[in-house]
Amino acid sequence: MSPKKNNIVHFFKALPKNIFAGFVVSLIALPLGLGLAMASDAPPISGVIAAIVGGVVVSIFGGSHVTIAGPGNGLVGVLLATITTLGIENAYVAIMLSGSLLLLLGFFRMGTIADFFPSAAIQGMLAAIGLIILGKQFHIMLAHKIKRPDTIDYLIEIPYTINDALHYGNKGLIYAAAAGVISLIIMLIYSKIRNKYLQLIPAPMWIVILSIAFSYYFEMGLHEPNPISKEYMISGIPEFQDIMADIPTPNFGGIWNMSFWGSVLALTLISSIESLLSIKAVDKLDPEKRRSNVNRDLKALGLATIGSSLLGGLNVVTVIARSSVNVNNGANNRSSNFFHALFLIIFIVFFSTQLTRIPLPALMAILVYTGYKLASPKVITKMFSIGREQLIIFFVTLIVTLKIGLITGILAGVLASLIIHVVINKSFGLFFRNVLKPNVLMFKEEEDAVKDSFYVSVKHFCSFLNYFRLKKHLDDIPEDQDVIVDFSMCEFVDDTVMENINNYQELFSKRGGHFDVVGLDMHDTDSKHPFASRRLLPVPKIIKNSLTRRQTNMKALALDYGLAYNSKKTKEFSFLNHFSFFDTKHIERIYNVSAHKESHSKLFDIQFSEGEFIAKEDIRATMLYMELNKTIPEFTLDKEGFLEKVSAFAGYKDILINNHEDFSKRFHLMGDNEAGIAELFNDDVTHFFESNPYYHVESNGNAILIFGKERLASIKEIKALFDFGKRLRQVIS
Repeated sequence: MSPKKNNIVHFFKALPKNIFAGFVVSLIALPLGLGLAMASDAPPISGVIAAIVGGVVVSIFGGSHVTIAGPGNGLVGVLLATITTLGIENAYVAIMLSGSLLLLLGFFRMGTIADFFPSAAIQGMLAAIGLIILGKQFHIMLAHKIKRPDTIDYLIEIPYTINDALHYGNKGLIYAAAAGVISLIIMLIYSKIRNKYLQLIPAPMWIVILSIAFSYYFEMGLHEPNPISKEYMISGIPEFQDIMADIPTPNFGGIWNMSFWGSVLALTLISSIESLLSIKAVDKLDPEKRRSNVNRDLKALGLATIGSSLLGGLNVVTVIARSSVNVNNGANNRSSNFFHALFLIIFIVFFSTQLTRIPLPALMAILVYTGYKLASPKVITKMFSIGREQLIIFFVTLIVTLKIGLITGILAGVLASLIIHVVINKSFGLFFRNVLKPNVLMFKEEEDAVKDSFYVSVKHFCSFLNYFRLKKHLDDIPEDQDVIVDFSMCEFVDDTVMENINNYQELFSKRGGHFDVVGLDMHDTDSKHPFASRRLLPVPKIIKNSLTRRQTNMKALALDYGLAYNSKKTKEFSFLNHFSFFDTKHIERIYNVSAHKESHSKLFDIQFSEGEFIAKEDIRATMLYMELNKTIPEFTLDKEGFLEKVSAFAGYKDILINNHEDFSKRFHLMGDNEAGIAELFNDDVTHFFESNPYYHVESNGNAILIFGKERLASIKEIKALFDFGKRLRQVIS
């Protein structure tokens, strides 16, 4: 019972911080809720209802820890089309059914749905959503209401709207446009202000406060009506008791319409993707480094969306911007989400009449800024830096989304990604021959008192098509353990996987684990970006464009140890010819060589096979070669195992060392010169091996060869291998 008691004490101790964080978030959620609802052609209060219901329901039933739920930016375009096409009553039914589908996604453990879409396609979709928001709201921000067939027409009209705003003769329109421009300036410069007192209040709330103060200045100070044109002021916000009385009655009359179900699917798709991406991003910010239960969160969001629609609210999703503010203000559990909803209720109960003093252009300026952030030129620059093919996927998704719709756009992005992957690899069969095959093998390599070590091997290809298999294994590993993911037998790794792998590396690093990626050094890339797609080279080649993260770390390690690093593949491996380990093996190449001229030592990766007619796939391993300053007997030392015991019957005699029974039980020592080997393995040498991890150690008389497992080593293992070899040379010498 004591852990539960500690949790309760911790909860109440952290309560003041979470109340404060919830209050700050509510200051953003209020204007954003109003703005997002109006941008969707829904009643203004519907956005606030979504935030209130989401805050209460998700804080109780959710599986995340510091996220905030409410209306989302990504749904504006779909909601606008849904309400315009179906009408508001049918739209509430569509929202309700999308919540039901979201609930089912959670029950069927479909929290991985976002992983089935390429990163570039998701970015293209988000940019399209940003342009949809910006295109329509920019004109309202400048007090210019227009109706156009699609988003591209709204964007084309922007210069004409700016020109019209500069020549307004109507005083009310001039004030309305000025309110929009000033609000946009506040949004743009707020992050650059370093005054801690001003930044206690978020930029959107400053816009609300200044708007209401402006209204009161004219009304009470100058005894004049608000000069802003009435058609550009917020209207239709009922008082709290009227909200409860005006709960809409669902109209199921339109459910037989195909466009109705298209809207339901679009709302569900965007809700799930936006929420899952936000949860993943917020988990990185969590001060206590916890991992969210995404399936439980989907169920809570679905339940909240159903409840919101019944009360006249919009879809409920997890929102990244408000969640980030939540964390930055000290939140550490779900209670902050609840308190953000509680403060919104207080605002509506006591100040709902004041919200009508806010100019519509001021709220639209907040959304214009939000839309710009989603479709910022920086997004295009990032796509280009990852790879030129990413821009194609990005723009295909963007253009199709703008011209046709969100579902068609994301599907077009998926198809474009698949076609580009086939073209890059010049192989249609690579994907379609292996897409249904299990391509991930994971096992625990060793256990000690502190940590487990997990090895994950990935074969064939790893892209957005089958990434869920790798993710499933990685999610089963505690973040404070050691993980090695080996792509050496994987012919192609796409940018979506590379980005997610990078996220895992950051997560494990924060939580005290080690997440190393090996086997990508033989892959080619056309970009220096760490997220760039990588394909296995058919022939040895120098990767001119980019070192992998592992190679970059190896280069830094070599510099730290005073070694010369070279990533080139080379066939200069004659120094290995006299080691018995390679008597029956065919060496293909060595690469990633870190060499020390004075000590004649080399740390390197090697690729070899077990003969020309052996079916076993190529083996890649990391080895250490060190020349000695004296001649010693030739020997081979391995950990004593079943195969070593069986080999004794075939004549491979195990040399026993007198007075070292533990050593003789644990190690298998072979060599022709028994007397010389027994002399070499004195007390110091045997104690050294007994007190260190197991390695394959082999002497050819003038040098020793050391390696651990027959696979590529992680950076942590490379450091341990180098240290082991350095100390072994001192002991032998």
